[in-house]
Amino acid sequence: MPGIVGIIGKGSHADHESDLKLMVNCMMHEPFYRQGFYLNERLGVYVGWTCHPGSYAECMPATNEEKTVVLVFVGEHFDDGHTKSHQASGLLELYEQDEEKFLATLNGWFAGVLLDLRRSKVILFNDRYGMHRVYYHEEKDAFLFSSEAKTLLKVRPHLRELDMQGLGELIACNCVLENRTIFPKISLLPGAAAWTWEKGGSVAKEMYFNARDWENLPVLDEETFCLQLIETVKTVIPRYFREKGQVGMSLTGGLDSRMIMACLNAATGELPCYTFGGQKDMLDITIARQVADVCGQMHSVIRLDDSFFADFPYLARKTIYVTDGSLEVSSTHDIFLNRLARSIAPIRVTGKFGSEVIRDHSMFHAGGYNAELFCGDLKSYLSRALSTFSEVKKGHQLSVAVFKDFPWREYNKVAIEQSQSVFRTPYMDNNLVKLMYQAPLGIRSSNLHQRQIIKYLNPKLSSIISDRGYSEQRSLIISKFLELYYYSLFKADYTYVHALPHWLMPIDAMCLSMNGGKPLLGASQKFEHYRIWYGRQLSGFVKEVLLDAKTTRRACFDRKFLEMMVHTHVRGTRNYTNEINKALSLELTYRVFSDGEFGFLA
Repeated sequence: MPGIVGIIGKGSHADHESDLKLMVNCMMHEPFYRQGFYLNERLGVYVGWTCHPGSYAECMPATNEEKTVVLVFVGEHFDDGHTKSHQASGLLELYEQDEEKFLATLNGWFAGVLLDLRRSKVILFNDRYGMHRVYYHEEKDAFLFSSEAKTLLKVRPHLRELDMQGLGELIACNCVLENRTIFPKISLLPGAAAWTWEKGGSVAKEMYFNARDWENLPVLDEETFCLQLIETVKTVIPRYFREKGQVGMSLTGGLDSRMIMACLNAATGELPCYTFGGQKDMLDITIARQVADVCGQMHSVIRLDDSFFADFPYLARKTIYVTDGSLEVSSTHDIFLNRLARSIAPIRVTGKFGSEVIRDHSMFHAGGYNAELFCGDLKSYLSRALSTFSEVKKGHQLSVAVFKDFPWREYNKVAIEQSQSVFRTPYMDNNLVKLMYQAPLGIRSSNLHQRQIIKYLNPKLSSIISDRGYSEQRSLIISKFLELYYYSLFKADYTYVHALPHWLMPIDAMCLSMNGGKPLLGASQKFEHYRIWYGRQLSGFVKEVLLDAKTTRRACFDRKFLEMMVHTHVRGTRNYTNEINKALSLELTYRVFSDGEFGFLA
């Protein structure tokens, strides 16, 4: 994804400049990316960046009129009216107005380097959540940092070893915990970092924000909270659509994207809307189409087609590479679909994180794999990961979500989406998240307040049933029945496309054969049919990678179980979707980052 790289420290100017160019080129995942460099030999600062064309940060580096302050900024800031500029160059106004509070006023996902040449001071910073990652490696005379770990591996090949603790957590918890990575000598900058170097001095590792600042806010009464919530979303959400004609809305059948549409009141035909899907219409598509129609907007469907399966071997490896091994291959469809979405609009707004911020829904879970697949040292680290996870989950529920779950686990999907287009969600706006800390006890346990906002702002939208059966225009009995029916449909759909029991697999295999490989039942809400794909369209790739001698000899895999699960899943007699996904992701991570295959780091 577009980001920042840099070296701070002593050493040869020529060597640092050469390394910087290698690091930047390593992040040029697409031909349409822009790149740039800023070098200051006197302070020993070498910074490079990549960005989407026309994006908020394309104007780097930014300087003040006296050329005494330099800013290199990647990501976005969503202004509440204090600056007039819609580009990052305007951020220097905020710094010069109040240097001490500058970072705390920023709102969005970002990272950057600020050089105050008057004081020979350098500040490396990121957003308060840590959503715009900054990996770093400290050496005796140099500090290397980057938005992507692979750039550090490019210039320091000795860092390419993989860490068993990190891999154990990635497999067991779907992310690496506590700002560590799968590379033992590379760490993550914590959220709200303001790490400062002054000439001739060491780094001062400080923070400009602490979650306790929000956790200690007074709880509001329900009436006050609801009124403030309506006003906040009406103010916040339009910020994320500021570039007219460049923004597309990713619609689903849920309430989160619908509340965004209710708050926008966009002019007819102003906002292109689209929904991701497979070869047939599903519930998300049907509902999203109605939502777009009510709002007077055009709606299109971006579908997976046969070219996805043909390109899967390359796209799977690219998914691993772009996300530094942090995203599993079962998200490979995201890179394919988001590439198509860019042709509609270069900026994609979604309802992501709405369920976790507005409500108390959580997907931050551990487990869900068969430990028999693994052996050796890795197996012991899997058990250790579950213990660490139980400690990580302790604390304020909303803080666990926005300061741990999102930057550690959900970031990985954001990274692959950001690699294709500018990705936004208004649900992590500072003003909105801060307000949710003041929610009365229990109010986030239901979606009632969210449904009331939709009804208040656009009653026609509230009459459209959601993918979970919610609608405001029916009797209480009918409403409860529909909610139960659609929830049951959702659970059945998930079970069919992912978690089908072993004993039903032969029956399903027979049904698939009778219907040309298409599901006879289920799959009304999901189009990501990896259980079926691993046994059919992608079976050749699965066998090629997992039955290869290099894979079966890995010290981390139990060879007999590995071979058994591949053969039985492909035959359709057992369901090992999750295990195949874990094994493919781990093996490709080894091959890309440790073995140096595929030429990514050549």
